[in-house]
Amino acid sequence: MEYLKFLKQFEDENTVAKYTIPATAQTFQQFIVPDNIESTRKFYSNNEELINDIAAAYRDVIQQFYDAGCRNLQLDDCTWGVVVGDAAKQRYEALGVDIETVKSELLKVNNLALENKKDDMVITSHICRGNYQSTFFTSGPYDSVADYVFAKENVNALLLEYDDERSGGSEPLAKVSNDKTVVLGLITTKSPKLENKEEVIARIHEAAKYVPLDRLALSPQCGFASCEIGNKLTEDEQWAKLKLVKEIAEEVWG
Repeated sequence: MEYLKFLKQFEDENTVAKYTIPATAQTFQQFIVPDNIESTRKFYSNNEELINDIAAAYRDVIQQFYDAGCRNLQLDDCTWGVVVGDAAKQRYEALGVDIETVKSELLKVNNLALENKKDDMVITSHICRGNYQSTFFTSGPYDSVADYVFAKENVNALLLEYDDERSGGSEPLAKVSNDKTVVLGLITTKSPKLENKEEVIARIHEAAKYVPLDRLALSPQCGFASCEIGNKLTEDEQWAKLKLVKEIAEEVWG
């Protein structure tokens, strides 16, 4: 918790520190990928036992963060981005795995970890599609996972990458449950080119056809790096992106 303590020193009356950790489903997936499943089966004979133990560990960690003063915890989750689209379905079929079962397990492990969370702790999920040296690793619209993560995952907000055509359209947002905020990642962090402000505003209003404007927000599609190597943007270019986000947000939401 030392890193959280460092971060919290910058809080003030208008700012709440946000801490980010790998999502529960992300940890679960690392145990069952083809390279690791044989070792995992030495300790867990089935996925249900593994899911229950991982979720219990996360409940304990989330409580520790709460006790340390964390009130905004983000779960970084690449798993939903991996199971979208036809290519993902074919990949799992080749492994002899039913992709709908996979989605159910991802939802289950995430929600079990969130049981008993405190009401005054905001927990969000960022569906990441990769951000290593300005590259990505997955494509596909959200349609095929909306019935799971949009409708049923018990987080306070979803941070969604929508910075290019790889993410598809806004229509799946119709599945978002009424208790969630959606943070639209319409500003890319992979390129220094600044987005057209009017086009971004138009996309926000397109999303508002499915989720009310007061439950929408705007952000970059991801942080400026997935690792210490960073992305192909200078510090000044990164600040310019954030300045654009602030300007658009003030114009749309006042």
